[in-house]
Amino acid sequence: MIRKARAVWRGTGRAGKGELSSDSGVLSGTPYSFKTRFENEKGTNPEELIAAAHAGCFTMALAFQLERAGHSPTELATEAAVTLEPEGQGFKISRSALTLRAKVPNIDAESFARLAGDAEKNCPVSKLLQAQITLDAKLV
Repeated sequence: MIRKARAVWRGTGRAGKGELSSDSGVLSGTPYSFKTRFENEKGTNPEELIAAAHAGCFTMALAFQLERAGHSPTELATEAAVTLEPEGQGFKISRSALTLRAKVPNIDAESFARLAGDAEKNCPVSKLLQAQITLDAKLV
């Protein structure tokens, strides 16, 4: 399975603007810019999208873990806070902090913690944040 998204940027880093689109259409010419990334202008930014992806992926992974263990959650609510900080001349994403509030009947705290920890380590986005990245760059 391959999922695709596209970014188009016009202009310089600070003054330019970009658009993000995805094959599903959920993102369709969605604006992003210096101001949406480093200030509070309306629009999105890569860190927000990574946070949404990590929260969604982890929460779904935990739902599968709980199901396999015979538990049916009433609600799993996860917030991911992605930190972007300076590094040398640029920036790095230094952490993604997951905060989970769960309603799962008939499970003990120890089992829940074990399953949540396993979901965090094994959800595909958690693995991506440590993955090898390839690049094919050409001038056209």
